[in-house]
Amino acid sequence: MTVQTLQDLLTEGVEGRGVLVRSDLNVPLDDNGQITDPGRIIASVPTIQALVEAGAKVVVMAHLGRPKGEPDAKYSLAPVAAKLAELLGRNVQLAGDVVGYDALSRSEGLTDGDVLLLENVRFDPRETSKDESARAKLAAAFVELVGDDGAFVSDGFGVVHREQASVYDVAQQLPHYAGTLVAAEVEVLQKLTQDPARPYAVVLGGSKVSDKLAVIEALAPKVDTLVIGGGMCFTFLAAQGLPVGGSLLQTEMIDTCKDLLERFGDVLHLPVDIVVADKFAADADTKTVASTEIPDGWLGLDIGPESVSRFAALLTEAKTVFWNGPMGVFEFEKWGAGGPRRRPPHASPPPHRGVTVGGGGARAGARARAPPGGGAFGGGVNVCVTVPANGHGSPRRWLIVAWLGDAATTSHRPSRAVPWMLCGGLLIGI
Repeated sequence: MTVQTLQDLLTEGVEGRGVLVRSDLNVPLDDNGQITDPGRIIASVPTIQALVEAGAKVVVMAHLGRPKGEPDAKYSLAPVAAKLAELLGRNVQLAGDVVGYDALSRSEGLTDGDVLLLENVRFDPRETSKDESARAKLAAAFVELVGDDGAFVSDGFGVVHREQASVYDVAQQLPHYAGTLVAAEVEVLQKLTQDPARPYAVVLGGSKVSDKLAVIEALAPKVDTLVIGGGMCFTFLAAQGLPVGGSLLQTEMIDTCKDLLERFGDVLHLPVDIVVADKFAADADTKTVASTEIPDGWLGLDIGPESVSRFAALLTEAKTVFWNGPMGVFEFEKWGAGGPRRRPPHASPPPHRGVTVGGGGARAGARARAPPGGGAFGGGVNVCVTVPANGHGSPRRWLIVAWLGDAATTSHRPSRAVPWMLCGGLLIGI
């Protein structure tokens, strides 16, 4: 997969040129509008900084939250602009609109090395429109901000798989390049698809088997261990003929899970105990039961301590780990054993260093909630050094393509302007 990179653009020269950068600055805010985790902003700085130092006029596009296609003060990028300015050590202008009069006038006034952050691109309904012509018009307005000799740098790995104006359509109208973050994360994913260090383990969590089916199909024949947790494990348990009580269940996927267990039973590992609750709430009554004995009316919301120990033992031996999705309902603190968790004594790091790649927005959230010093599941596999970058659930999209051998052909489809449109955000660690 050949992708033009930021370094290629810098080599061509950007001094005096306008450069559009699509960053992922979708950071969490508290009730007072304060940023609680600036990780995505920090990860976006190297690309912007390199362009600034090379004399580009940088126009950054980003979104925050899920506004309804119109301005909403709650989702303004104002706090992001302030934090970005602090990290860059220079003023970052914030446009009062997306592509309106203020954005245009500010872009026209930029000098070499200046940075302009457009207001939340999702304030414009065309950004996420299903109407290609509407998105193309918004993309043309973005291009107008940097001029005909401008360039586009895609550096929001968490959004590069989305067919949206600031991501996909802009790339059809300007020369396009992969930013530092995108290039680094693609490189890490390539390690998983070409020659991963073994033993190679995969951990899949999350709620639905249907969401991960293609990943399981693609990875199971190629890995040494595949751990199944999260809500999706109950459909596998049901496929074994076991009761799952009121737990999340995809009945239409039971036969599929039976087939997967028959074909890949030697590498698939399911929880042996489950923490169950009488209701889906933080104050629910709880107990731990064997995975073969989930009572009627009770919901499985986390893997149990014996499962944590067994899974940790499996992963301690691995030299490469791909992780997608949490093991439990980490949003409630008491359900965090399979999400954030203290490191158990037996899970101390072995002498070697491994590689771990963890994807998924929920996985990123669980990682952010993990206590300092790591954790058996929420804090990252302890055999590895885990470094948070961007979140989101699209590493599986890239892995599906890569493992099925479609990367080359898919990246050349006429409807795809850039190969990294196939990718999505993740956590990386080396």
